[in-house]
Amino acid sequence: MESYLFPFDSLICMLLGISFTVWFTLLLVFIIVPAILGVSFGIRRLYMKSLIKLFEWATLRMERGAREKNQHLYKPYSNGIIAKEPASLEQEIQEMRRGGAEPEFDMSDIFYFCRRGVESIVDDEVTKRFTAEELESWNLLTRSNYNFHHISTRLTALWGVGVLIRYGFLLPLRVTLAFTGVGLLVVLTSIVGLFPNGRMKNYLSDKVHLMCYRICVRALTAIITYHDSENKPKNGGICVANHTSPIDVIILASDGCYAMVGQVHGGLMGVIQRAMVKACPHIWFERSEVKDRHLVAKRLSDHVADESKLPILIFPEGTCINNTSVMMFKKGSFEIGCTVYPVAIKYDPRFGDAFWNSSKFGMVNYLLHMMSSWAIVCSVWYLPPMSRMEGEDAVQFANRVKAAIARKGGLADLLWDGGLKRGKVKEVFKEEQQKLYSKVLVGSSEDRSRS
Repeated sequence: MESYLFPFDSLICMLLGISFTVWFTLLLVFIIVPAILGVSFGIRRLYMKSLIKLFEWATLRMERGAREKNQHLYKPYSNGIIAKEPASLEQEIQEMRRGGAEPEFDMSDIFYFCRRGVESIVDDEVTKRFTAEELESWNLLTRSNYNFHHISTRLTALWGVGVLIRYGFLLPLRVTLAFTGVGLLVVLTSIVGLFPNGRMKNYLSDKVHLMCYRICVRALTAIITYHDSENKPKNGGICVANHTSPIDVIILASDGCYAMVGQVHGGLMGVIQRAMVKACPHIWFERSEVKDRHLVAKRLSDHVADESKLPILIFPEGTCINNTSVMMFKKGSFEIGCTVYPVAIKYDPRFGDAFWNSSKFGMVNYLLHMMSSWAIVCSVWYLPPMSRMEGEDAVQFANRVKAAIARKGGLADLLWDGGLKRGKVKEVFKEEQQKLYSKVLVGSSEDRSRS
């Protein structure tokens, strides 16, 4: 009996061997080699255009089905529940007092602070920046508007086919590419690290990093459009960008080489960090060194002072924001006194949500979510280099750079600290409001003394 099974086993082994050979040949020809050469066959952009047509058809079909059933397909959505006009605290209090005599304190002032408190509770412009950006149309993924439910059999079947494609074909392909890219990064940077310091080592390091990051970009089916490449960061400077996702690093590093800054980790991340630093002078800090601002500033200053070293890549927000806004930039990287190269990154949420809600999802769950999306589509704008003006402090410089990034990326410019994602409001914010109100009172007393 066993003798009859041998030909069948041999056939299975032969078919498996042929399948793996074809699989890795396609990977090599269509993904790995183009990544090495820095070229693209246009397959990803064709795939993106096909998805757009599919989404448009699905949206039209849903709208027609909703009309037939007298259902509301879209829920009202706006960036703000309460319409607010920009005005200073003094202007609003003066308006509430409605002119007339201006005593040092008026009971009506209480209503201003009560109203602002209620507005902040009802329409919290901070907390909603740490949740996934709401879509106004369905992209055939699980997360969608709450009104998107079963409308037709064809749409349900289409969603099921999409699940099979994303989890049965795209996910295994992307996982294979991710392991390939990370594996090559560790092995090749370790080999390059054996070369003596010099031009050859720097050249090989740049090529290895670009190749591996481009493979990782393909592991996400990322379609990236880079604008104004003439403003790309140069050696001896710092590149600062808004932060939506951990893959921001891969998005930027696939178009240029950077020196990374971060804390030393253990496990797989530690292996990658130790391999990378052998080939290129990245800046890794021990856990005990991270809070030493003077040590961090000195390490960064020493790096940018050497124009032979790569530009430093920093995300001054310090946390991930949900692709709708830019929050307060930490001033540390703006105190060094070197040229700053701002970069704006904006993702297209129709194809997949790139935002990492670290308080809700771990890294593994997040990567699974990313690799099972349709694609990651984003635009990157390189802004002209900026330097501190005369008489400008680090905070003012950081706010000016942040405002430029927000304008270019079409993002809301917020003054709030991204640290509010996990912490409470700092006392300094409360004291700032108290100082503003005290100026109103002191100003009114000065006006009376003049009169």
